[in-house]
Amino acid sequence: MNDSRRRRTAAASCLAVTGVLLAAGCGGEAAGSSTESTSLKGAPVKVMVWTPEDTQGSAQPGVRLTAQAYEKWINANGGIKGGPLKVLTCNEKNDPDEAEKCAQQAVAEKVVAVVGSYSLAGDRYMPILQKAGIPYLGGTGVSAAEFSNPLSFPVNGGTPVVFAAHGQQLVQEGCKKISGVRYDVAAAAIVSQFLTLGAVSAGGTPPKDLKVPVTSTDLAPQVAAATKGSDCVDVILGTHSDLFVTSYVQSGAKTKLGSVVGNLTPQLAESTGGANSPLEGSAITGYYPSTSDPAWKDFLAAIKGNKDIDPTNGANGTTWVAFKVFTEAVKKLPDISAKALVRELDTTTGIDTGGLTPPLTWSASTALPIKGLDRIHNATATELTIRDGKIEWAKPGSTFVDVRKMLTAMSSG
Repeated sequence: MNDSRRRRTAAASCLAVTGVLLAAGCGGEAAGSSTESTSLKGAPVKVMVWTPEDTQGSAQPGVRLTAQAYEKWINANGGIKGGPLKVLTCNEKNDPDEAEKCAQQAVAEKVVAVVGSYSLAGDRYMPILQKAGIPYLGGTGVSAAEFSNPLSFPVNGGTPVVFAAHGQQLVQEGCKKISGVRYDVAAAAIVSQFLTLGAVSAGGTPPKDLKVPVTSTDLAPQVAAATKGSDCVDVILGTHSDLFVTSYVQSGAKTKLGSVVGNLTPQLAESTGGANSPLEGSAITGYYPSTSDPAWKDFLAAIKGNKDIDPTNGANGTTWVAFKVFTEAVKKLPDISAKALVRELDTTTGIDTGGLTPPLTWSASTALPIKGLDRIHNATATELTIRDGKIEWAKPGSTFVDVRKMLTAMSSG
């Protein structure tokens, strides 16, 4: 990618870490759905997925591809109560107006749910879905409305949970002086807030907050500032974390690196030396187990051979988890409808995701007691690392880390 395009895309792509066919770009039944299985005789179960594609911002085509892979996989394995799952897709193009049109299309198509999607425009699409009674199941935790609207059912804790857990992980792994490097935009400020919460709660000192201009392509000055006087650097630049790593390698610095999943990727580790990469041993915090965990076996089987789907991408993983939750929930319904699904999700005592998350519940008693974050029910994260160029569990026998008490203490304090 040339420098001019990096400058055009940096501002939008950095938002992905906080914390995503009609002429207008939505997908109707004919063009936006994979071919349904003709062997399934039950009534089709229709859902919608939207995500930004073909955009100068942070494109997430893997979300659509993962949804379509699930559609094919579940239909080959009995479908939904004997009927085929039909996935309609919509390109929201990182444009709030297009996201609103996607929601309007979901209403017009009378979908049962919007599942596992990615968008920053929750304040635009959630009111439309809420008015129509359509649940938003999954999402990627990058929009404030996902954490507050009663028809949003997130399967993870988004930015607040993962960055609080990350600050804690860094300190527990011996980081005494941390520098956090993020883009200089208001939407990224929440990252610093929760990173600091995690570090301080674990007994560390507040990380140094370093802001990168969105037009920067040579991050040598930021590398120098971040590594000076620090023993760990947290790289929070989304899909442009490679800019920092390139300058870091050129500087010869040895300061330990870390980040949340989706920033320091296996692909970046492979391109900088694999097992000999400077990313080797980096502390990575995620929402789910590493992809080598048996819990992902169906996902890996469903996407086998599809090089366009990165299984380590958090948005892709969230989409798969959301579809598993959807399938488990609708199996319990006598008649499948959006209204019945909302009632089931609101009252379930725990949906099993096969080890990809703890059992999921959205009852009032399990809500995070923080205004604006009260749709967060799953406050867990996973502590991972880059080992031999791959993201693995940080330690043998690792499991989910719950930061609910930490976040609740922040609210009460």
